[in-house]
Amino acid sequence: MVADSYDFHLFDLDGTLVDAEWSYTREVFDAVGDRLGRPFSDEEARIIWHGLGGSRNETLSDWGVDPEPFWDAFHDVEDPTARAEATYLHDDADRLLSELEGPTGLVTHCQEFLTTPVLEQLDLHDHFDTVVCCTTETGWKPDPSPVHRAMADLDVDPDAAAGYLAGDGASDVGAAWNAGLDAVHVERLGHGERGRCVLGDYRLRSFDEFRADGVEFADD
Repeated sequence: MVADSYDFHLFDLDGTLVDAEWSYTREVFDAVGDRLGRPFSDEEARIIWHGLGGSRNETLSDWGVDPEPFWDAFHDVEDPTARAEATYLHDDADRLLSELEGPTGLVTHCQEFLTTPVLEQLDLHDHFDTVVCCTTETGWKPDPSPVHRAMADLDVDPDAAAGYLAGDGASDVGAAWNAGLDAVHVERLGHGERGRCVLGDYRLRSFDEFRADGVEFADD
């Protein structure tokens, strides 16, 4: 199957449809490091930013960094305007979004105060019928609760309509399966840098492979 074979479409945002320029990421971790009195190397910044190696909170704890003050500082130093201006839409994602028909939504860990300016900057609002930003109240992927909320917003029943969730992380795959959807994993960084091979119903290097004229290779 390919994207247009489905009745509805759900996506993660960061690392899946869009990414931020490295210079912005580096500035954020410099500012967080200054606040915590603990500098972060380029490698550490990339690991946390992209969620490489598994749970970000577990990784921080392994480094001796308390996750709660880290995230408080992280969200405090992020500037919505600067983040939006540094964010770009992947070309393959642009092609796929422009072709989709049917209810389409976002389920993202990116907080609303950052998500909204990014969508406005990239003129993406019209592509999505709902945007669910994960919180403590809504739940965090792989918890299916935010996915269920998105489906409720779209007024779709996964027992009667075929849908998928596409994302770049294992938490996206887990959320899809936990919600009874197909899981589409797009690997933007490569398995070597991620440190693991994330399995899904579809494993893509590009969303072009998930379009009508693309090639699926879930069993590679």
